Amino acid sequence: MKISAIVATAKGGPEVLRLQDVDLAWPQGPSDVLVSLRAAALNPADVFFRQLGGYIDGPLPFVPGHDGMGVVTAVGPAVSGLKPGDRVCFCNGGIGGAFGTYAAAAVVPSWQLARVPDTVDDATAAALPLVAITCWESLYDRANLQAGEHVLIHGAAGGTGHVAVQLARLRGAKVAGTISSPEKARIAADDGAECLINYRTSDFAGEALRWSGGLQVALDNAGAEVMQQTYRAMAPYGRIVTLMGIAPDDADLNAYNLNLTLHNVMMLTPMWKNLTDRLRQQAAIVAEALKLVAAGKLKIRIAESFALADAGRAQACLESGKALGKVILRMS
Repeated sequence: MKISAIVATAKGGPEVLRLQDVDLAWPQGPSDVLVSLRAAALNPADVFFRQLGGYIDGPLPFVPGHDGMGVVTAVGPAVSGLKPGDRVCFCNGGIGGAFGTYAAAAVVPSWQLARVPDTVDDATAAALPLVAITCWESLYDRANLQAGEHVLIHGAAGGTGHVAVQLARLRGAKVAGTISSPEKARIAADDGAECLINYRTSDFAGEALRWSGGLQVALDNAGAEVMQQTYRAMAPYGRIVTLMGIAPDDADLNAYNLNLTLHNVMMLTPMWKNLTDRLRQQAAIVAEALKLVAAGKLKIRIAESFALADAGRAQACLESGKALGKVILRMS
């Protein structure tokens, strides 16, 4: 079947993204579901793959995007519990090989779909999956964050950071966040951060250490230099989770001397390596996060919304670092 999709025609800047018709195979496997997409979310990984190419070498065209929300159109013969008309969301595709979600439709294994509650709007459901999985795996699974612990969230008002702040507060932790403007400080405070540190004007590690007496947990999504500086803000036996790759120790060997535990989180690994059990676990996380949204306990902030044809402008907006929350695409 022919569908409209955004295609990365080459490696490069936002200008390589083009809207064109592509062939989407349907039907596929007996457990697959055809979803008519209503919205998709942008993530920093989308920019990475646009610039460097997909992890999986598949036939062109390369359709980016991992997060999607839509309505079930058809189901394979082995699918139970889902039917045409059901609203669903998911994280699937977009790393090369299988088409991503910058498209009018997607084919998704039934066990990777989460049913969207009636009270959760389309944009929120589209923006939730990848960031919820990332923050949940980081704070709950890897760091084992506990009530009363002090945690530092870098980029606390960003697409990932604002969700991490809320999940940390739901666990009963005390939250500090790095921000870069008064507007971002207001957002982080509204989400539950009690210590706000402007990393452009302050020594964030020193401020976090004074506030906490030594952090039990930190979430790095800024890169090696920031992670190295974070080492000296940690308590002995503290846990740091990074989304950017573990950095070498600092000049004072704080990571070693403080006996820190360092974790990588790359939530696309199960898709890349076809780890079915892990993908099922991630879908369960999405379902739990949707319940939190429906109950008013978790809020997904939407910064900007673009038409599918404007995916290049949407990615440029994401790359600017000015978006206060998630950037999404809407399909007509």
